[in-house]
Amino acid sequence: METIILYGPYLLISGCVFGFFMAWGIGANDVANAMGTSVGARALTLAQAILVACIFEFAGAYLAGGEVTSTIRKGIIDPNLLQDSPDLLVFGMMSALLAAGTWLLIASSRGWPVSTTHSIVGAIVGFAAVGISVDAVSWSKVGSIVSSWVVSPLMSGTIAFVIFLSVQKLILNTDTPFENAKKYVPGYMFLVGFVIAMVTLLKGLKHIGLSLSFGESLTYSIVIGLVIAMVGTFFLRKIENTTQQRGDVTFDGVEKVFAVLMVFTACAMAFAHGSNDVANAVGPLAAIASVIQSGGEIAVKSSMPWWILLLGATGIVAGLATLGYKVIETVGRNITELTPSRGFAAELAAATTVVLASGTGLPISTTHTLVGAVLGVGLARGLSAVDFSVVGRIIVSWVVTLPVGAGLSILFFFTLKGIFL
Repeated sequence: METIILYGPYLLISGCVFGFFMAWGIGANDVANAMGTSVGARALTLAQAILVACIFEFAGAYLAGGEVTSTIRKGIIDPNLLQDSPDLLVFGMMSALLAAGTWLLIASSRGWPVSTTHSIVGAIVGFAAVGISVDAVSWSKVGSIVSSWVVSPLMSGTIAFVIFLSVQKLILNTDTPFENAKKYVPGYMFLVGFVIAMVTLLKGLKHIGLSLSFGESLTYSIVIGLVIAMVGTFFLRKIENTTQQRGDVTFDGVEKVFAVLMVFTACAMAFAHGSNDVANAVGPLAAIASVIQSGGEIAVKSSMPWWILLLGATGIVAGLATLGYKVIETVGRNITELTPSRGFAAELAAATTVVLASGTGLPISTTHTLVGAVLGVGLARGLSAVDFSVVGRIIVSWVVTLPVGAGLSILFFFTLKGIFL
């Protein structure tokens, strides 16, 4: 308690710097995942993808990123064990932000798409288990998070495989693909509108006090899907069956139809992602600010100050703009060759998996989900269409994320204790 009173302002400023660093890592890695399919499929250029993500990720993070958040991120720590030592919670959350941010910097610089949620979870588990007590950690929560390594990519990969097979059967492998694209794509547009609306309503808008039931979200999403299908049908009429060169890819009329579809999915996914994943950076920072501003009192829930959301949203945009291109390259071009129709199948599968997980309570990682979806699309074209050496490196980076986050967090935790205590 004395430490909080003596060094409060310094700890809060340091926490803000570490929180911004973590948000920067989310932008460089996780946001790049969300935009990788659009860039890889040539539906958007890298500059356009960064612009889209900056606008919609910032809007999602700032407008819907958290009116109220749980102080102890994901319920991994029992706050009752820390009531007498609030300084340990502050040091722990600071070390968790710094550790997760450091790992995301290393992974992003090498182009590895890793889970920001797993990074911060591993970091919190590390300092709590070693610095406080093994009993302070809810190990059942950690177990469910580890299970998402298998659940996320398997689920999204299967859905992507099925969606792309349907695109091949209904459109690509027919005698009149362009005419069939105009006929069936409104149906896919309905699916996109429906799924993205469900992602946003279930995961994004719960933070701004708009708590809709699953049934209400379902109804609104069906209406939004129908409106988008009607608007999309109007625009589809204007597309002509001509070829166009974009980089090293030749677009025919069919791929141009899917390219239009992908721009929309990219915008909507960026908003939903920003509203959800900014919590990985601002959750621990909100805990630090709450403890310091209350003079050492630990609350299970804390209000989310606007300036913390602004700091998190700005950090995400900065990370994407400076280092995001490396992970975009891995997801969009190195796993398998993407076209707009393939990229659309992957993006829709990833979004569908997020919706199913939100509705059923399954633990998932957005990163693992999208990589699994891209892999599923590649496998739909045969084993030779996938670069398994790239997939192998990605899986190794997933496995080491929790232990590396934990190890770095322990190191930083004892360093901070040594400096301030």
